[in-house]
Amino acid sequence: MTEEAKVTAAQEAAADEQAAHDLSNVETIKKGDIVKGKVVKIEDQQAIVSIGYKYEGVIPLRELSSVSVGSASDVVEVGQELELKVLTIDDEKEKLVLSKRAIDSEKSWEKLQKALETGEILEAQVAEIVKGGLVVDVGLRGFIPASMVERHFVEDFTPYKGRTLRLKVKELDREKNRVVLSQKDVLEEEYEAKKQEILNSLTVGQTLEGTVQRLTPFGAFIDVGGIDGLVHISEMAWHHVEKPSDVVKEGDKINVKVLKVDPANERISLSIKATQAGPWEQVSGKFNIGDVITGKVKRLASFGAFVEVAPGVEGLVHISQISHRHIGTPHEVLKEGQEVQVKVLDINIGEKRISLSIKETEEAPAQAPRAERRGDRQKEEIPEAQSLSLTLGERFGDKLSKFK
Repeated sequence: MTEEAKVTAAQEAAADEQAAHDLSNVETIKKGDIVKGKVVKIEDQQAIVSIGYKYEGVIPLRELSSVSVGSASDVVEVGQELELKVLTIDDEKEKLVLSKRAIDSEKSWEKLQKALETGEILEAQVAEIVKGGLVVDVGLRGFIPASMVERHFVEDFTPYKGRTLRLKVKELDREKNRVVLSQKDVLEEEYEAKKQEILNSLTVGQTLEGTVQRLTPFGAFIDVGGIDGLVHISEMAWHHVEKPSDVVKEGDKINVKVLKVDPANERISLSIKATQAGPWEQVSGKFNIGDVITGKVKRLASFGAFVEVAPGVEGLVHISQISHRHIGTPHEVLKEGQEVQVKVLDINIGEKRISLSIKETEEAPAQAPRAERRGDRQKEEIPEAQSLSLTLGERFGDKLSKFK
């Protein structure tokens, strides 16, 4: 026998002796024991584990995780050390069934109870999308109701599969094996903290870029960095706005000016129109004295009519400038909504005032000479006198002749 063969034989004998020694010293294990083992092989529906016993044990797929998994390789890997619970042992058949799930569950109840009491934030991956919400693995089967996933309504949860969420424990019921979690609570807390930070940093008059979040009949809510402010419908444009959707739509990026900040009530008042040139600034240089322009009668008053000559710009037509003939009230010749031609008599942008005239756009009616008009009136009076004289003569003629 060669020297090398002698060494190999000696090593094998030593190994056999050590194996025999190990087997003689293997502790007896029984159902319910907690043991440590190392994954030596992974099959599709189970993992093979060595726990230092005389034969290896198996962890069935259902005992690897509290949630449904497709393969053992989704949960463990070769060489990984695990703490396991003995479910079944049969030395005659060399059958040893172990559970990772049982140990994970036991530890998780303690961890989750502590998280419930302290408000600790946990991280877990979405394992399943089920009716009414999501399922995550937190050592136990954790359920996140649909209403507790986000701060906003979610219609389709498909993209959440495999996503890691930050969660708070909402409810624990060990008897019913029920674990309810919420990501919404985490997001709400962060939103509130961010909101206060933003509220304290805003100043009146500040101009910000925001995103239109949602529309209501009375205005639009704008996200200005994690907090929503309201642009009232009256602050959406310089002209009259019937409904917010006439000016903006959800998702629009717009500039807004801060009008008011109320940290106590967590309210921010914003304006779109304050970031834009006002209607009077827009018409500066557009109109000149003597211009004839088209306008619309907006309001009638006892002293005249207000005519809109540009969006948000109204000028006054004094009652004396409405018609060439005398009128007692503007309502005699005008009505609201009527389009009219007006002439610019005076304009003062600084005071936001325009004086207008309607009659200056119309030709004055022709008039006869004054003497002629007076003669006409005399002619009209003579026949009346003659008629009166004839009537008296005819009626009292006989009686008058006696006096003669």
